[in-house]
Amino acid sequence: MIRILLFAFLTFVAGPLDARAAEFSDEQKTDLARISTYLNSIESAQGRFVQIGPNGALDEGTFYLRKPGRVRFEYDDPNPNVVVSDGITIAVENARLHTTDRYPLVGSPLTLLLSVDIDLASDERVVSMSREPGALSFTARQDQGPAQGEITLVFADSGSSLELRQWEVIDAQGLRTLVALTTLNEGVEIPARLFIIQDLDPFSRRNN
Repeated sequence: MIRILLFAFLTFVAGPLDARAAEFSDEQKTDLARISTYLNSIESAQGRFVQIGPNGALDEGTFYLRKPGRVRFEYDDPNPNVVVSDGITIAVENARLHTTDRYPLVGSPLTLLLSVDIDLASDERVVSMSREPGALSFTARQDQGPAQGEITLVFADSGSSLELRQWEVIDAQGLRTLVALTTLNEGVEIPARLFIIQDLDPFSRRNN
C-alpha cells in the first residue's frame, strides 16, 4: 500500500502529457473553477484518513498538509510507516526497520492539492469532470512514461461550499487504492518540524 501511496505522489514525473481526451462544457469549466478556488483557499489542513489498498487491506492514520508542497501521513499501529514531503523530497520512514527511503518530488497529481496557484480548467492532466447530487469530482491522468495511471479527487458540494472527501489512485496495472478523509480541519497551525525528514538509519541513530 505504501507503494501505491507513493504512486499518488510520484506519478506524472516523466514523459510528455497526452492531449486532453475530452473538451469541457461551460458548466464543467465553472465547476473546475470552483474546485480550483477551493483548493487555492486551503493553506494548511489536518485530519484523519482511511486507506483501502488493492487487496482490500485497511490502514488508518493522521495527515498534515501545509502549502506549498508539504504533507505528512502518519499511519496508526501496527503500520510502522510515515510518509513525509518537505516540498522537495518525499520520504518513507519505517520505524520498525529503521530505514528512510527518499524520492524526488518533481511533479505529482498531489500538486493539485499542494500548489498555491491551481487552475484545473487549463491543466492538460485533467481529463474528466463529473457532477452528482451533493458531489463534484475530476480525474487527472498520465498515459505515457514509466509512471502511468490516474487519480480522481472527490468533493462534497453543498451548493455554497466544497470540501475534499477522498481520492482514488489507479496505477498502470489497474490496481486501485482509495484514501478517504474522515475528518478535515482547514487553516490550522502545523509545526514545521512535522515536515522534516528524519534519518532512521540505525548507524546514524547509534552515533547520536
